[in-house]
Amino acid sequence: MEDHYHARRARGLTEVRPLLHALYADRRDVELDRLIQRIGSVLDDAHAARPAALRRIDAERLADPGWFQAAARIGYVAYVDRFAGTLGGVTRRLPLLEELHVDLLYLMKVQRARPEPNDGGYAVVDYLDVDPALGTWSDLEHLTATLHERGIGVCLDLVMNHTAREHAWAEAARRGSARHRAYYLVFPDRQLPDLYEEHLQEVFPDLAPGNFTWDDELAAWVWTTFHDYQWDLDYGNPEVFVEMLGVMLSMANAGVDVLRLDAIAFTWKRMGTNCQNQPEAHLLAQAFRALTDVAAPGLLLLAEAIVSPGELVPYLGAHRLQRRECHLAYHNQLMVQIWSALATGDARLATESLASLPPTPATATWTTYVRCHDDIGWAVDDEVAGRVGIDGGGHRAYLAAFYRGDVPGSDALGAAFSTNAATADERTVGTAAALCGLEAARARGDRLAEERAIRRLLLAHGVILGFPGIPLLYMGDELALSNDATYLADPALVEDTRWMNRPWLDEEVLERRHVAGSVEARVFAGLRRLVEARRATPAMAAGGQLWLHRYDDPAVLAWQRHHPVHGGFFGLANFSDQPATVPAASPGWAGLHEPIAIVDDGVTVMRDRLVLPPLSVTWYVDRADAPVVPAPVPTGRVRPPDVRG
Repeated sequence: MEDHYHARRARGLTEVRPLLHALYADRRDVELDRLIQRIGSVLDDAHAARPAALRRIDAERLADPGWFQAAARIGYVAYVDRFAGTLGGVTRRLPLLEELHVDLLYLMKVQRARPEPNDGGYAVVDYLDVDPALGTWSDLEHLTATLHERGIGVCLDLVMNHTAREHAWAEAARRGSARHRAYYLVFPDRQLPDLYEEHLQEVFPDLAPGNFTWDDELAAWVWTTFHDYQWDLDYGNPEVFVEMLGVMLSMANAGVDVLRLDAIAFTWKRMGTNCQNQPEAHLLAQAFRALTDVAAPGLLLLAEAIVSPGELVPYLGAHRLQRRECHLAYHNQLMVQIWSALATGDARLATESLASLPPTPATATWTTYVRCHDDIGWAVDDEVAGRVGIDGGGHRAYLAAFYRGDVPGSDALGAAFSTNAATADERTVGTAAALCGLEAARARGDRLAEERAIRRLLLAHGVILGFPGIPLLYMGDELALSNDATYLADPALVEDTRWMNRPWLDEEVLERRHVAGSVEARVFAGLRRLVEARRATPAMAAGGQLWLHRYDDPAVLAWQRHHPVHGGFFGLANFSDQPATVPAASPGWAGLHEPIAIVDDGVTVMRDRLVLPPLSVTWYVDRADAPVVPAPVPTGRVRPPDVRG
C-alpha cells in the first residue's frame, strides 16, 4: 500500500520551516537546520512504527479530507472510571454507544497522573502510560483497535501547557539537570514573576491563587498557571516542541484519532499581556498540524481554547490569511448562549453573539456541546450584549444566580465554581438535568415542571445537534443523571465542585432507558430521535455557511445553513415556556424551495404565522433532501428578516 509518505514529509518540512523560524527567531540558521533534521527523524521513526491498520485508516481519510464533517458524526464524552470502570470495561458500553450512533468516543483521565489532587487527571506524570487503575498502554491499544473495528474513533487529552511536578522531566530538573530545567519557566527571584503577574488572570483564584510557585528543590519560582503542582512548559525552548511532537505521534500510533489540545491558549508567554492567545500559540498549533499530517495524516487536532468569542475562530485557522491550524475547536459560545437563553426565555443575545463570530473556514469545524466535564464560564461580550440592551456584567451575575437556584422561579440546582470576588466572576457547575430543573422537579414530584425540564434538556441538544460541527454528548445527559454528591465524602475532591457534574454511570439508571414512560426512557428516546434525524440528513454536514435570522419574537433562535453539495437547512428554537411565532414564510426566506420539517415538536400554522410550541426545536430541509417526507409547511416570498452570520 503506497502511502506517499516521502511526498508528505517533504511538503510538511517545507511548510513548518517558516513557522519554526518565527517561533525561534533568535536561533541561527544552522541551529534551525539541525532542529528540522531532528524533526525529520522523529517523523521517520513514527512512520516506521505506525501499524498497518492505522495506515489503512490514514489512506481512507486522505481520500476524503472532509470525513470528519459528515452529518453522521456523533461524539460521546466520559471519564473512563465513571463510565466503565476500566479500559477493558468500555466494550461493555458498546450497546449504549451504538444505540446513540456514536462514532467518536472521547475518554478522559486515561494517562497516568499524580495522585489526587490532580485537577481531574490534568496533572500528567507520563503521557505514554495509562492510569494503573484503568489498565495498561497495551489495553489502550487493544481498545482503540476494537473500537475502530466498530467504526468508532477515540479522542484523548494532550495536556500540552504543563506537566505534573512529578513528571520525569520535572523530577530531572529538581535533581539538577540543566537541560530539563530549561523545559519549564523557572525564575530565581520574584522580579520577573511580579512584572508578569501585573497582567495575568487567575484561573482558580480561590483554589490556587497566583501564577507562580516556589519550589525548594529547584530553589526557584516556577510558572504554575493552574495549580502549584502543574508546571508550565516553556515552548520558547525548541526541545519542548520536539518532545511534544514525539508524544503526539506516539499517541496517534496507539490508535488515537483526535488529540484534544488542552489549554492551548496558554502555551506562549509574553510580558505585558495576559499570556493567552498569543500569536505564537497559533504558530505552535500550525506547526504541530503540519507535522502530524506527515506521519499520522488521519489524526485530528481539537483546540481546547475556552476564550472570548473574538479570539475563538482563529484556532480553526481564520486569520487575515486562512491557515491550516486545528481541525476542530470547542464552540464554547454556543454552549454559553444556550444556557443564557434558557434562563431568560430570550434568544436575542444568542442571536447577536453567534452572528458576531467570523465565518468558520470550510476545511475546519466545531465541536458543539451542551456542557462538558468542567464548568460554564459566562463568556458574555459586553459590547455584543450592549447591542441588545443588556448590561454584560449584570447579565453574568444574573446567570450565575439563576443556575444556583437563587432567582425566583428557577429550579436549577447548580453550584458556583472558582468565584473571583475581585472581578465578580463566578462560574457554574451542575449536570444538564440539574441545570434544566429536572432534578428539582423530580424530587418534589411536580410532573408539569418535570415535563418543562425535559423539554429544556432536549431543546438544548436540538440546538447543538442542529448547528455545524461534531456534537459531543456528555455521559449521563442522555439519561438525565442528577448531580453527584459523592465527591463531598472524598477529602481529595471536596473542594472542587466540578465533581458534582461528573457522575458515575449507574447500572439501574442505564437500564431504565428501556423502561417505557420513565424519565430516562423519555430523554433517551428524544435525544436518539434528534441524532437519527441529523445522521439521515446530508445537508447537516459541516463545511458550509451559517447565518442567523432575526424575528420580532425575542424567544426565537433561528439559524440557516447552506452546504454547497448537500443543500440547505433551517432551524428554529423557542426558548420560552410559552408559544412563539415566526412568519410562515420563514423557511422560504432561508432558501428552502419546498420546506419539510424533519424534526417537529408540534408546529402549527395560524394564518400567516408558524406557531412554535413552548421549549421546542424544529428543523427544516428541502423536500428533495429530506430523509422522510412529511407534509410541507406554508411558504411565501416576501421581504426576509435581517440576516447576519
